[in-house]
Amino acid sequence: QVQLVESGGGLVQAGDSLRLSCAASGRSLSNYAMGWFRQAPGKGREFVAGIIWSGGTTYYADSVKGRFTISRDNAKNTVYLQMNSLKPEDTAVYYCGADSSSAYLRRGKCDYWGRGTQVTVSS
Repeated sequence: QVQLVESGGGLVQAGDSLRLSCAASGRSLSNYAMGWFRQAPGKGREFVAGIIWSGGTTYYADSVKGRFTISRDNAKNTVYLQMNSLKPEDTAVYYCGADSSSAYLRRGKCDYWGRGTQVTVSS
């Protein structure tokens, strides 16, 4: 019943910025932890960033810390990922997910998943 739809991906050059959005429909996810994951060709899905329902606590993978910022707007039922100083190794399909537990979400478990949006960073 719940759907997550990512948008904002594209082709950029190294050093550029992108902002990804993930809009939820079907029900409010204001009480859910939400996060972003990515998967490059031939690799497994990697946790990128997470945020608790209130937005007061965030989590980041070491590889993106200081460059990416996760935020949410519960009134819009939307989570964002601001990506700055992009590197070619950031190239991947980016997925958003939601779970009732932030601890489980950080370990890759989500009740709901989006279909992903492609981010390609050229050198």
